[in-house]
Amino acid sequence: MSWNSNIVSTLSWSEPIINLEGKQKVADEIAAKVKNGDIIGVGSGSTSYLAILAIAKRVQEEKLDIKAIPTSIEISLFCSKLGIPLTTLFEHKPDWLFDGADEVDPNRSLIKGRGGALFKEKLMLSSSPVNYIIIDDSKLVDKLGTNFPVPIEVFPQALLHVEQELNKLGTTSLTLRPAKGKDGPIITENGNLLLDARFNTITDDMEHAIKSITGVIESGLFIKYNVEVLMA
Repeated sequence: MSWNSNIVSTLSWSEPIINLEGKQKVADEIAAKVKNGDIIGVGSGSTSYLAILAIAKRVQEEKLDIKAIPTSIEISLFCSKLGIPLTTLFEHKPDWLFDGADEVDPNRSLIKGRGGALFKEKLMLSSSPVNYIIIDDSKLVDKLGTNFPVPIEVFPQALLHVEQELNKLGTTSLTLRPAKGKDGPIITENGNLLLDARFNTITDDMEHAIKSITGVIESGLFIKYNVEVLMA
């Protein structure tokens, strides 16, 4: 018996999906955009999971030839379970991308990274010419940082230096994100740590200022990227 018919075939989404009806509607909308031959960037989160279920159904029924570039190991496993072929940025650039967000402001700037995949998500979004961001109305804010901190992926040995430099940028709180399924902090898929930083004000140059700190791999600020927001 193959490995794929054991562990991967038993995978299911780990938590109840909130706003299932609305998310299913926009997942079906995403699936309807798929064309034969597409290379699709697949983001993380429950709506992305529902979208790949809908896409897999079309692939099976219509014999579509597509490939996916996932932003996380979790979504990679679900694509494998559902028979969606995978590729990488070594081989292809995405034709388009779908992903979620934690916050979206009136200028369509985003905070992302609550799931810990912010580096790959930003790399994928930057590589894709068309980007669909799927949210419900709870994610709409007047200003970034209203409900969620800014996730920042940090090289472990740079932790104290990055803390010092972030405090210079005016953090009001800074915490090392703890893991839920293991002792100690979260370790990202790149082997790094995650800080959650809050600021009174997030200015347009904040993304660049954070990324300029030596030891910062990436931040969850996505300011003035080319995105189209789809409401669940």
